Amino acid sequence: MSEVSTELKKICGEESVFETDEVLENYSHDFTEDLSFKPDIVVKPSTAEQISEIMKLANETCYPVVVRGGGTGLSGGALAVKGGIIISMEKFNRILEIDAENFQATVEPGVITEVFQNECIKYGMHYPPDPASKGSCTLGGNLAECSGGPRAVKYGVTKDYVLGVECITPTGEIINTGAKVLKNVTGYNLTQLIIGSEGTLGIITKIYFRLIPYFKHRKVLLAAFNSIETALGVVSKIFHSGVTPSAIEFMEKSAILAAEKQLGKVFPNNFADAQLLIEVDGNNETMIDEELELIAEVLESNGVIEIIVAEDENKMNELWALRRCLGEAVKSISAYKEEDTVVPRAKMPELISGVKKISEKFGITTMCYGHAGDGNVHVNILKDKLDDYSWENTLDSAIREIFRLTVSLGGTISGEHGIGYTQKNYLPIALGSEEIKLMKEIKRVFDPNNILNPDKIFPDI
Repeated sequence: MSEVSTELKKICGEESVFETDEVLENYSHDFTEDLSFKPDIVVKPSTAEQISEIMKLANETCYPVVVRGGGTGLSGGALAVKGGIIISMEKFNRILEIDAENFQATVEPGVITEVFQNECIKYGMHYPPDPASKGSCTLGGNLAECSGGPRAVKYGVTKDYVLGVECITPTGEIINTGAKVLKNVTGYNLTQLIIGSEGTLGIITKIYFRLIPYFKHRKVLLAAFNSIETALGVVSKIFHSGVTPSAIEFMEKSAILAAEKQLGKVFPNNFADAQLLIEVDGNNETMIDEELELIAEVLESNGVIEIIVAEDENKMNELWALRRCLGEAVKSISAYKEEDTVVPRAKMPELISGVKKISEKFGITTMCYGHAGDGNVHVNILKDKLDDYSWENTLDSAIREIFRLTVSLGGTISGEHGIGYTQKNYLPIALGSEEIKLMKEIKRVFDPNNILNPDKIFPDI
């Protein structure tokens, strides 16, 4: 370790290498449950060339490396489970270019997502992906997990906005993928291979984004229902009306009550078993009103018990604060596991009904919410009042049943949080042995010594 430390200081300077217990502890965890793994050393490079040299050193010594952005991950993707070096990308925090003429931008991966979004708005442009942690997560992490968020239903996820990247391979080569063009079939699509690879194939040092025009108007509707199945069953019918909302978010009653406690506020219709938060946006306010009327007609024909429309900015932000608070609120109740299930949206009622039956079978508590517009439901399993023995001995079996149910409905086990460290042993539920074998072979081509973010994605057996 001392030899590696000495070499890292030569590459990046002594002021960029950290070995104190306090710093190592700060970088030992992310937002994934209560997991903690201390790295041996933290380094904060400032150039692609420095990262290239770090990776050449690590590859020669077979020393594990983990890349870290904002530390907001939910599947343990940025945890140093094998110790080694954490490369923090916090110095890569510049927006290098906003090209308003071509609706493109060039940024570094350490830029905070919301900071980038706000800068784009100044130019009348929009970067739509907006994960719940957008105020603290970084763009590099968004690419690693292919983040989505509430507005993915209309605007797509991170991969839909990346034209190319500059990337450092595990063996230290600096490569460029893609191009600053809207069409490109020049060879294999390495850009899309890197996106969603959870930091296992390369270290992104520069991102080339495409952007879209910024919408001028938006309005939010909150719809209450007497049952979860009724609320989720209406989602597909909204699309059949000809409207594509910018967001359709689902919240069950228990999660809303947890959010009320977290925020110290009472929210409308908190007596309802489930609520949908529906947002419509665009540049023509009259068309937005017409779309809201169509949505309201669908809701009124399908069991809604109350509809509230928020038109002013403060009220809309208040409702969105409720939705964005759910994750933190639910997880404050007790020990938990969050599963990031995704199914075809018409199958969501069956998914939630099945999850509740599994909950009863194993005596566990589940609270569900998520992006109903694209079928992405976050199933939070809480320890709640279970004793330690029951929790430890039923959790894995319950998760496996939930995942088998999800796959049987045509879905899969992660929509936007990734597989990472916590979900890797469930991967064979969703993928066959040949698919996993091929992925491992791709990993081996990029990373022959398995040093970059090891022990992630692939199962232990």
